[in-house]
Amino acid sequence: MRNIVILTGAGISAESGISTFRDANGLWERYRIEDVASPDAFRRDPETVHRFYNLRRAQLSSVQPNAAHLALAALERGWTEGDFLLITQNVDDLHERAGNQKLLHMHGELRKLRCDGCEAVIRHDEDAGTDMPCPACGQTGKMRPNIVWFCEVPFGLDQASKALLQADIFAAIGTSGMVYPAAAFAERAKFNGRGCVTFEINPDPTGAAIFDHVIAAPATMGVPTFVAAVSHHPRGTP
Repeated sequence: MRNIVILTGAGISAESGISTFRDANGLWERYRIEDVASPDAFRRDPETVHRFYNLRRAQLSSVQPNAAHLALAALERGWTEGDFLLITQNVDDLHERAGNQKLLHMHGELRKLRCDGCEAVIRHDEDAGTDMPCPACGQTGKMRPNIVWFCEVPFGLDQASKALLQADIFAAIGTSGMVYPAAAFAERAKFNGRGCVTFEINPDPTGAAIFDHVIAAPATMGVPTFVAAVSHHPRGTP
């Protein structure tokens, strides 16, 4: 049995045109991070927070999954040797649209809202605002983006940890992996006692010794190479 765990970050979605925090002239540039990405910000000015995430949600309709997303979806469909889990730090829906199903959004999802009152989570594709009633409890003004903000705990850490401890192959794609808890994922997999083989796919590799194999390329080029390696070679070794 070979179990595989993949971690994706902003780099994979950037190639589809998704704006990131660091993009010049991107969505973020018009907003200070402290004004849109914390529970305190939402309490102070929920209208601004909703406006910002409405822009991000609307952007999803103008982008498509790229070759890296499609390659990971094909890998999942064809992976019959063991368990498969794709953990993403991204809040877009490009992995789903490419076809991935065994997927954990550790930082939440743009197309979902959560009630601060009753914790109900709903699918929501349109603009959101402070006048929205919760469809579950009826309270108005409680619906917030289902996004993990600063000072909040990422989703699914227990599930991720269990998968990493059973991983035989781990790959970090389009992420520096320098921010915790994601920074610990490669280390946890590498030293899980199963001889896990670790990959980094990034045009600007971190240089971390924890990775056995480094593919210094954008995700659209590097991921198909990685998929071919783990699909056709024992233990995922190119």
